[in-house]
This record gives sequence, structure tokens and C-alpha cells, in this order.
Amino acid sequence: MIDLPVIPANQMQRKPSWLRVKLPVGKEYAEVRNLVDTHKLHTICESGNCPNMGECWGAGTATFMILGNICTRSCSFCAVATGKPLPVDEDEPNRVANSVKLMRVKHAVITSVDRDDLKDGGSITWAETIRAIRRESPQTTLETLLPDFRGIWSNLDRVLDVKPEVVSHNLETVRRLTREVRIQAKYDRSLECLSRISAAGLRTKSGIMLGLGEKEEDVLEAMTDLLKAGVHILTLGQYLQPTRNHHSVVDWITPEQFDQYKKIGLKMGFRYVESGPLVRSSYHAEKHLFEL
Repeated sequence: MIDLPVIPANQMQRKPSWLRVKLPVGKEYAEVRNLVDTHKLHTICESGNCPNMGECWGAGTATFMILGNICTRSCSFCAVATGKPLPVDEDEPNRVANSVKLMRVKHAVITSVDRDDLKDGGSITWAETIRAIRRESPQTTLETLLPDFRGIWSNLDRVLDVKPEVVSHNLETVRRLTREVRIQAKYDRSLECLSRISAAGLRTKSGIMLGLGEKEEDVLEAMTDLLKAGVHILTLGQYLQPTRNHHSVVDWITPEQFDQYKKIGLKMGFRYVESGPLVRSSYHAEKHLFEL
């Protein structure tokens, strides 16, 4: 057992000191910033106000979202708009590939909203985007953060067939809180999604947010389930409430607790564990490829 104190969020009016970040600086960051502004490029790093944007851009990593910005699901932790999405933009794969080329991205992370309104779940756009990036930037490596495609595995296979270097699907939270946090998702369906990715022989990655009200035993159960599903890379980070209408932060997880979870994860058998208050799905994504 970890046996470290938990800090209830209602006992601390402001975010704890360990969640404060420095303003992004550096030559590499400035160059990417200039390209993004000049060409009006879109990255989740910027629109999501990610605290690690400067560090990731400096390392040549950026995250792009495809298939629009309106999701068909309404997860209580996510700030992305919910509603009826716009029609698929058939030119999007080419535009994303051009952005990756202009930004000289070394490792691109691609994610998307859930498109449960589409028969293919958006998988055709996924596959075409990967092919377009490889055509325009053959030296760029790819990580795909995929939805569960509602368990229609032929759609998942369409993306796996083009073999991204890393394939990620986030469990997001523990089994006990899934119905509360991921209303239209299913814990076991996510595990099956990850099992299928691993069975395809691809580097498999997943992430969990902490501070939503989970207990230590919940986290250890989820870690065990992910390992059994064949996950190689695990990320653990602090949940931050986007607006007052979203799920509240229940606990602030201390850096010491995150360190303990990392040690436990590595001892359990994960090949790589990123665990810390500011860790997000794509944090140090380039290392997850080259250090395994």
C-alpha cells in the first residue's frame, strides 16, 4: 500500500503549488509558435491550453485533433463541445499533413472527437490522415490516440492496418467511476480495445486521470487490468476541472503519490510509466517510442 495522505480539493481553495508551470520559452518553441501563428495552424496543445506545450514543442512533438471539434459523447470531465458534428472534411488529412510538415514535427500525436454518428466511426479519415502525414513527412513518427469506435472492431482494424508507431486509447478513470465520468463509454470495452491493439503487435498505451474520487485500490485494479490487456505505456496525471459544469476535482494527488504509482507500475511490468500532476496523454510522447 502507498500510505500517503490525500488532500481533499475542498480544503484548498487554489491549485497546489506543484501545478504551477513556467511560461514556455526557448528557440525551438519560438519557431513553432511563429509557424502556428503565421499559418493559422490548429493544435490541441494550444486550444487546450496544455501546461506542457512549451516543453513538447521544444522537443518537436505536437498534438492535432481531427474530425471536427464537436463530440457525440458528453463525458463529465471533457471540455469539448457535445452535439451534432459537422460533415467530415475530406481535405482534412492533407491539411493536417501540411501542418505537420510546416511545423517540422518530429513526432506527431493525432487524436479526435468521438464520431458515433458515422458508420465508420471516422476510421477512414484516421487512416487517410496517417497516410498523408507519411507521404509529406516520411521521417515523422506517429502516435494515434483513438476512440473505442463503439466496439465495432472492423473500424479499429482500419487504423491498425496502417500501423502507427504508438497506438493509444485512454481508460481515463477507474472501473468504479466509469459510469459517472465516461457516460457513454464502457470500462471493459476500453480494455478490449487495448487488447486488440496489443494483439496487433503495436506499442500500446493508455492513460488515467486521478483526483476524481478514486481510491488507491481502484487505481491498482485499473493498472492490473491495463497490464493484462497488454498495455506497454501508462500515463497518470491530475484531473483539472475545465468549467464549473464539469466533474469536480475531489482530491489533489501529491507529486510523492504520483512517484509511488510510477514505481509500482514499473514493478508490475509496464515498460514505461509517466506519472505526475502535469502529465497528459501526449507528455513525453516521443520518449514512449524510442526508449522501449
